[in-house]
Amino acid sequence: QVQLVESGGGSVHTGGSLRLSCAASGFIFSTYTMGWYRQAPGKQRELVGLITSGGSTAFTDSVKGRFTISRDNAKNTVYLEMNSLKPEDTAVYYCHVTVDSGMDYWGKGTLVTVSS
Repeated sequence: QVQLVESGGGSVHTGGSLRLSCAASGFIFSTYTMGWYRQAPGKQRELVGLITSGGSTAFTDSVKGRFTISRDNAKNTVYLEMNSLKPEDTAVYYCHVTVDSGMDYWGKGTLVTVSS
């Protein structure tokens, strides 16, 4: 079955960096668009960015120029590189995929805390 496992979260100060990883299994990873979402306390989950099977990326405006997404199809892993972190980036970050059946799958999330 589809599994997504995030790792790499932690606590940093403003301006710091973190690299999140999402290890995927149970589907043909290389053929799917992978997304990163986040949910801050008291707020709705929002799309941070995504990477297509061809490697194209797109990001929400608030993280453009600071975050990058990459994928390693040999390792079935997608990465979220976060630089110049701000307190408003504090959230639980989730990995996401929608497979052919239309089913959405989510990881359990990894917490990122940015303190000023």
